[in-house]
Amino acid sequence: MPLQPAAIELLTALAAVLARWGRWYVFGAQAVIGYGVPRLSADVDVTLALDPDDPARFAREMDEAGFAPRVTDPDFVQRTRVMPFVHRATGMPLDVVLAGSGLEEEFLQRAVTRRLGSTGVPVIEIGDLIVAKVLAGRPKDIEDARALWRLHGRNLDAARIRDTLRLLEEALTQSDLLPVFDSVVRSARTDC
Repeated sequence: MPLQPAAIELLTALAAVLARWGRWYVFGAQAVIGYGVPRLSADVDVTLALDPDDPARFAREMDEAGFAPRVTDPDFVQRTRVMPFVHRATGMPLDVVLAGSGLEEEFLQRAVTRRLGSTGVPVIEIGDLIVAKVLAGRPKDIEDARALWRLHGRNLDAARIRDTLRLLEEALTQSDLLPVFDSVVRSARTDC
């Protein structure tokens, strides 16, 4: 995984804590980098199925392990399901997204373990990462999806990605996810 040394240091320290709190995976820019796409990023994003569901105790343990909470308002955590921290040793921001049922549960089941030195770090499966990037929909996310497809598309299950996006469109009552994914696939073909 060609991550920056600060990200590796953060993830190594984080893995020790999260191993006691449930299943988790890295997503976002660090996952994109881990799959071989050059990308600048100064933060780490993870999803955690918090078990037991005790955000206050989890925040205290994270603080003791060197991760300072950036937000201490419990209403913020309950409303957004995001727990922002900063890793004191590296100064890198960390967002811990508390997993819900459904899609995130599927992503947790398909996460793959990548080695960082002697530490195994679960990373979102690449097809699921593309789904997450299309769903996020920001220009940088779409560019990440294109770059991932360009590098790995021939080995990915496009039908599963389309099925997941189709289900998301139905659940969210929107119709723009499949067209975005199709444009990702088309643009990757023309870039070759």
